[in-house]
Amino acid sequence: MDRLTSLISRFRMRVDIAACPRANLCVLTGRTGVQTLLFTPGSTVQATEAAAGALCLALRVDWDGAHNPLVAALPQRVEVALSQTPQLAAILDLMRQELEAHRCGAESVLSSLGQALMVRLLRHLIEAGTAEPGLLAGLADQRLARAIVSMHDEPGRVWTTADLAQEAGLSLSRFSELFSAQMNETPMGYLRRWRLTLARQDLLRGDRVEAVARRYAYESPEGFTRAFRKAYGVAPVSLRQSAA
Repeated sequence: MDRLTSLISRFRMRVDIAACPRANLCVLTGRTGVQTLLFTPGSTVQATEAAAGALCLALRVDWDGAHNPLVAALPQRVEVALSQTPQLAAILDLMRQELEAHRCGAESVLSSLGQALMVRLLRHLIEAGTAEPGLLAGLADQRLARAIVSMHDEPGRVWTTADLAQEAGLSLSRFSELFSAQMNETPMGYLRRWRLTLARQDLLRGDRVEAVARRYAYESPEGFTRAFRKAYGVAPVSLRQSAA
C-alpha cells in the first residue's frame, strides 16, 4: 500500500532557492552544531528565526497549498533535527553541493531533489505520528490508511462507509468511530471533499461539468453544482469559463 503517490501526483510542486523573506523551508545550524530543518508551509520563515542559527539553505516550496489536503494537514511549524533523519540530511547535502558547484542543469536537479526532500519529510512525519487529528494522523494508522488510499485511488467508485470499513478490516462502528477521531470528519465527509478537490482541478483544466459530475459519482450535474457551489462559493461552469 502506497500512502502518498496518489496524493502527490495530483498536485503540482515547485521547489526553488529563495532568500529569507520568501523562504518557507530553511536548514539552520545551531550554536552546538546541530542542524535543524524548519518548514512553515502556510507562511514564511521569519528573519528572527533564521538569525537564531547559521543559515545553510533556504528554499521556497509551493505545492497548491490552499487546495492540497497534505499541506493543509501539516502543522504550521515543522521542525526536524537532521541528526535523527539521515536520509533527509543526505538529500539536503546534495542540494547544497548543486548550489555550490554552479553546474549546467542545476535547476532541474534541485527541483527533483526538492520533490524527493518533501516526500521524505512526509514519510518522516507520518511514521513519527501526530497528536493532531487530520490526514497525517489517518495515514499513520495502517487500518485507516487502507481505506483512505482506496478513496484516493478510486474517487469515482460508489463507496459506502461499510465498503471502506471492509477495506480497513474493521467493523462498521469501530471504523466510523476511529476515522472520525483521527481525521476529525466522517469517511463520507472526507470522500466528498476529496472528490470536489479533484473536480476543481478538472474544471480548471477545461473538462465539462457533466463529465466531471459523472466521473466523481454524482447522480446529476445539478447535484454536483450544488455541492461545488457550497464548497467553493462559485458554480462549476463559472470556474470552467474563467479558466478558459
